[in-house]
Amino acid sequence: MEHHLTTYITHDTLISALGFGTQENLEAIRSYHSGITLQTDKRIADTPLLAATLSQERLQQQAEAIGVSGYPRMEQLFILTINELIRQSGQTLEDKTCGLILSTTKGNIDLLARHTEHPDEAVFLWKMAENIAGYFHAEERVHVISNACISGVSALIAGKRMIENGIYRRVIVAGGDLLSHFITSGFGSFRSLSSRPCRPYDSSRDGLNLGEACGAVLLSSEGTEEHVILSGGAVSNDANHISGPSRTGDGLYFAIRQAMQEAGTAPQDISFVNAHGTATVYNDEMESKALTLAHLEQVPVHSLKPYFGHTLGASGIIESIVCMHELKQGILFGTPGYETPGVPMPIPVYATHRSIPMKHCVKPLPDSADATQPLSYLTRNILRSRMRTTPCPKSDVHGRFVLKTVLSS
Repeated sequence: MEHHLTTYITHDTLISALGFGTQENLEAIRSYHSGITLQTDKRIADTPLLAATLSQERLQQQAEAIGVSGYPRMEQLFILTINELIRQSGQTLEDKTCGLILSTTKGNIDLLARHTEHPDEAVFLWKMAENIAGYFHAEERVHVISNACISGVSALIAGKRMIENGIYRRVIVAGGDLLSHFITSGFGSFRSLSSRPCRPYDSSRDGLNLGEACGAVLLSSEGTEEHVILSGGAVSNDANHISGPSRTGDGLYFAIRQAMQEAGTAPQDISFVNAHGTATVYNDEMESKALTLAHLEQVPVHSLKPYFGHTLGASGIIESIVCMHELKQGILFGTPGYETPGVPMPIPVYATHRSIPMKHCVKPLPDSADATQPLSYLTRNILRSRMRTTPCPKSDVHGRFVLKTVLSS
């Protein structure tokens, strides 16, 4: 069954190492500021590592200001971002036509550091969701998506489908993750962490930097020409490997192709690609192959990981927020650290910001399941999209996915 509703993204906010609020983050990126610094906190890792962490002082101050300092840190972040979205939009979660989707890979996993044998119940994702939804009186309308790195884009696609299938008129989608010893030791075991600031797509790249963040957007069936449209979305599961995508890029390509078909866009319509760009050898190599298969090899590509680090379940949300503002402002942010092409299939990557004409962008996230989301922003014409309902993939703790979205302006 096909639907013809348009899904608008009407409001947004995010918290990261770059700042609290969307504008603080955008201003930092415009200034080429990175949130990645040397971290020595033993709660995060046994040895020093480069990562982008939040200001704990600001988090504590804001949590105390609204009376949620007794909640776990991850829940504090979700509540703060959702509160800000409600403040901006006037949309409350007590409205039964509004749903809530939470995207996270690990939730309150940091609580395990205190209780390994008898963990706090809040470690479980269902309990975290119950606590957050309870704060907003939305206990029966909360959904959790935990699909590894594509969780954020999966959540956006799920929210879009809920609107198009008449389940809700509006959906608040929030995504967040914090760093802990559990997370950093896991990525360390993969030997995927770099001792230098990450350099996506560069020939000297040698790994990623992790990051903390939380972001939220309001999806709505009602909007104006000033709003960005979530014009398509697709998830594919290549079942290639428990922790890695296909080296050929075909899984990500299938997701890109399906998402662009839903959005009604052709390669020549795409203004830029906000790729995953983790700066690991295999991820960036595979993405270059997938983009070539999708005939997007001439489209400008950038990665936001040098600014935020890899923020796991938050990445699909916060990076989509940045893409929305790039579409509106006609600016393509650079990929700091990029100097020499280092992927097998040539793709246009730039280290510095540049102004370009904007219509649509594609947001891919690769893992062992592939997903794509297009965003559209048209100054005169609003893009209508058609939605096909397809199941989202499930994964275990180490599952990897590719998420692709198309945004239209």
